[in-house]
Amino acid sequence: MASQESEILSIFGDNLRRIRQEKGYSQRELSSRCNVDNADISRMEKGDINVTLRTAAQLADALDTRVIDLLIKRLV
Repeated sequence: MASQESEILSIFGDNLRRIRQEKGYSQRELSSRCNVDNADISRMEKGDINVTLRTAAQLADALDTRVIDLLIKRLV
């Protein structure tokens, strides 16, 4: 179970970083747009911390995307 959790956190972090960069936001800018601590954004992108659904929704809203886009594994 732990490896599945690590994989999900890694996928979430990779997607968060990719979408944030595609939108042209720094971690600090995203942090201020969604009221999530800048250090937490960094730790999420590294897959170091678990994210609540509420936080995932805040991030998705700030990035103008869907929560599912933060969770799905990209094939490319």
